[in-house]
Amino acid sequence: MRQCVKAFSFFCMSFILTCVFFSCVTPPQREECSRELLGTGIKGKNELIAFFVSHSPACDKEKVSRLADYYIEESAIEGINSDVAFVQMCLETGFLGFGNLVLPEMNNFCGLGAMDAEHPGEYFESEQIGVRAHIQHLQAYATTADVELHQECVDPRYSWPHKAKLAHTVHELTGSWATDPEYGIKLDRLLSELSNF
Repeated sequence: MRQCVKAFSFFCMSFILTCVFFSCVTPPQREECSRELLGTGIKGKNELIAFFVSHSPACDKEKVSRLADYYIEESAIEGINSDVAFVQMCLETGFLGFGNLVLPEMNNFCGLGAMDAEHPGEYFESEQIGVRAHIQHLQAYATTADVELHQECVDPRYSWPHKAKLAHTVHELTGSWATDPEYGIKLDRLLSELSNF
């Protein structure tokens, strides 16, 4: 009988300690992607790729992998939030589906200079230079004219944003980067999705 009581007491103590332990352990909190243009992105290459593939399963994964690397590297050089830049590329290109004025071979990942049939947008010699131009254009929006680039300027429209509105967040790109009244909301939504990866 004593052995049964001891066994039951041991079971009860073990159960109580287990409950106390697990009540003290909090589940990992999801870290939300920042909406600020300046700063450091929190998502790595694999997370950016997984996010992209979730929207476009049949995509060229090698190209997406290269672009993820370029966005992380080029953003770090200019102090731009790579999460913001990457989701903006996704929005602007329709997850590399293109289909409007800008063609894939233009290596123009942000619709730079695309206005109409006579002005379809800028051409860049490589994917990396196209990404660099995108990052530099974001840097122009997010800073004042006295803040210099860390690399040679490849963005032919770099000086234009300094004459327009200064933008600190994705929401402030609405009406200046794009005329779509929901532009910032769309970027915000994509960043919320990326936060889950």
